[in-house]
Amino acid sequence: MREREHVRVAVIGTGFGGLGAAVCLRREGITDFVLLERAKGVGGTWRDNTYPGCACDVPSHLYSFSFARRPDWPRSFSGQPHILEYLEWVTDTFDLRPHIRFDSEVLAARWDGDALRWVVETASGTLTTDLLVSAAGPLSDPDVPDIPGLADFPGTVFHSARWNHGHDLRDARVAMVGTGASAIQIVPAIAPEVRRLTVFQRTPPWVLPRADRAIGEAERALHSRFPPSAALRRRLLWLIREFQVGNFARHPERMRIVERFALAHMRRAIPDPDLRRALTPDYRLGCKRILLSNDWYPTLAEPHVDLVPSALSEVRGSTLVAADGTETRADTIVFGTGFHVTDMPIAHRITGARGITLAEEWREGMAALRGSTVADFPNFMTIIGPNTGLGNSSMVLMIEAQLSYLADLTRRLAALSHRAGRPVALVPRREAVDAYNDAIQRRIARSVWNTGGCVSWYLDANGRNTTVWPDTTAAFRRATRGLDPAEYEVLGSRLDTRVPEGAAR
Repeated sequence: MREREHVRVAVIGTGFGGLGAAVCLRREGITDFVLLERAKGVGGTWRDNTYPGCACDVPSHLYSFSFARRPDWPRSFSGQPHILEYLEWVTDTFDLRPHIRFDSEVLAARWDGDALRWVVETASGTLTTDLLVSAAGPLSDPDVPDIPGLADFPGTVFHSARWNHGHDLRDARVAMVGTGASAIQIVPAIAPEVRRLTVFQRTPPWVLPRADRAIGEAERALHSRFPPSAALRRRLLWLIREFQVGNFARHPERMRIVERFALAHMRRAIPDPDLRRALTPDYRLGCKRILLSNDWYPTLAEPHVDLVPSALSEVRGSTLVAADGTETRADTIVFGTGFHVTDMPIAHRITGARGITLAEEWREGMAALRGSTVADFPNFMTIIGPNTGLGNSSMVLMIEAQLSYLADLTRRLAALSHRAGRPVALVPRREAVDAYNDAIQRRIARSVWNTGGCVSWYLDANGRNTTVWPDTTAAFRRATRGLDPAEYEVLGSRLDTRVPEGAAR
């Protein structure tokens, strides 16, 4: 029987996390790795989300790798095509395509405790690997609510992350379900072409002005010819957001000042007092994701746009019924209802040392050591793992911090295996994982995300905040600079877990 292919590292996904992990491995001198991608191209969420108006709400110069800066971003806040173009550029610049297996969705991954390796089944075949890195990301799998009668809707239905570009919205009656980050971009983009647009709002968001503008040729030329200017711009953007963290994490009452600014932003565009009341949140700003838009409120004030301040509860043929009894007819339903964030489908496919899946391990709530490694899942790391999310800054900064952790993990595994003369595995001690996450939960308890009076996707089904990092990105970078040997045990070797020579941080 032909032996299975074996690689040193297998990475799941080719979004920011997966591509960053690949660059990290190359920098560590590791070339024996693969990127397992279920689609036909790189980009992750920026490949999948092609809806009208799709753009980032983090400034371009901060929403990019520090080791792969782009000096010629065309706008201060980039649209989806430019971010996807950037990720394609990163892929080619670092020669990552030879390592990518497209159309290779991971169907199952199981830890083999005898061989001390992972057995990974993909849509294109089975392989084994010493180290498995999941960079599937929390914004990968759309969440469509189970609405009674939806299956019998005679029109067209799709999620914002799976936009149906073949469906013509001109002169259509469209229902937009949700008022989150995708919806506030979609609604203004499609409003000019549809006949009627109905927006179902379960909870009104806090919306601030979007300080977006075209970046002129002079600025781009300066950044290209004098790279320190781009570095300075990035650092200033970063510092502003670092200073804001204290308000979110420790002093949520200070958000009242920003709330007044947000309400003034709404009043300028919404003259109707009833509509203003329906659009005014009853929770603290920052409890849910803060949204940025200059055209959301003006669009809702248009005569052919209706706001239903209630969730969609039932579909009766072409009639949509809200929880408050409001009825409206539609030809097309677009769901902007987010993703499976705290119940990621990939977790059901990864089985650890005790024969249980990652989803079962996390049934009481996601938990990982430094957002990266999981008890009873040896030689496994997740990028953008539990409590690594941000409420006000760039996730790319968090990803880069985790890449330092990944680099140290590979060094230690290599040194330990060399000393032992055979494969070994590193797994975090459960008490270390529990202590780390207990500390996280204590720190996040007073934050706006927990005390702001809302229900958000930051919280899991048990009401536990397993999503947000309650401190600065600099603090997370310090926490993930390298492995603490005391937090790990070695499998397959009698060696202790002291730092091996040559594996210094």
